[in-house]
Amino acid sequence: MAEYTIGIDLGGTNLRAAAISRDGKMMDKIAAATDYEHGREAVLNDITAAIGKLRDKFGASDLKGIGVGVPGFIRMKEGFLTNSPNLPYFENFPVRDELTRRVNSPVILENDANAAAQGEKWIGAGKDHDDLVLLTLGTGIGGGIISGGHILRGFVGMAGELGHITVVPNGNPCACGNRGCLEKSASATAITAMAHMLHLGENLTSKDVAELAKQEGETGDKARAIFRTMGDALGIALATLVNTFNFPLYLLSGGPLPSWDLFAPEMFRVVEERSYTYRATKPAIEKATLGNEAGLYGAAYLPWE
Repeated sequence: MAEYTIGIDLGGTNLRAAAISRDGKMMDKIAAATDYEHGREAVLNDITAAIGKLRDKFGASDLKGIGVGVPGFIRMKEGFLTNSPNLPYFENFPVRDELTRRVNSPVILENDANAAAQGEKWIGAGKDHDDLVLLTLGTGIGGGIISGGHILRGFVGMAGELGHITVVPNGNPCACGNRGCLEKSASATAITAMAHMLHLGENLTSKDVAELAKQEGETGDKARAIFRTMGDALGIALATLVNTFNFPLYLLSGGPLPSWDLFAPEMFRVVEERSYTYRATKPAIEKATLGNEAGLYGAAYLPWE
């Protein structure tokens, strides 16, 4: 058998686990709903069971470690998760050490967006770069920064909260306490919220809004304006990131990516307008390639680090 690691992607409602070889080949994957209604013990049992199934299949002797990607801030030294609204039962609980005890194998905990950035760097769109930024567009907006080939975590693991860059001074209030955050203008949630405000329909998804943008007339005009607003916000944020890091690559991933042609022209126009560094160096701003599996690959890569 080949040496391998196990990557875990734990969300508020779903658990995914994969055995991945040293060369980045996904050997097997397990996906299931998270038993979050029954609390911490049930979720820990689910994670332990998923690891056990993969380890039984591929052998304990070749397993080199386990990486777990979770939403929230990670206190890396203690292995604690904090500030995770989706996983309140893990708040200030020693997740890393408890999982290590249960599975008797080294466990590394990491923020899910950081793990996704690591996955893109390992075998995705960033595999030829040691420095990149990933923006994950979803319910909110997450971010991961890779510098010198490694995750940039900050002194308490809170670096890369890119969804909370201010792009609209005195804009809409955000749950983080700020106003005018990027995720209030460019997330999937923001797209549907703007559609609701413009009376385009009830219970729309970001995909529905993109379909409306293809129409002629007032409905199509309003829907296209939403994506121009999104592109403007992303352009402001990206200009800030380009000016700050001067990295060669900036990646976008997430559910709204199929709407690229609707928001990207405005995004590129704004970043060109607002960043001298962008105009002078022309770094790449591209789509990520691993989709929702980036976090699995990135989590699995952690033990190799």
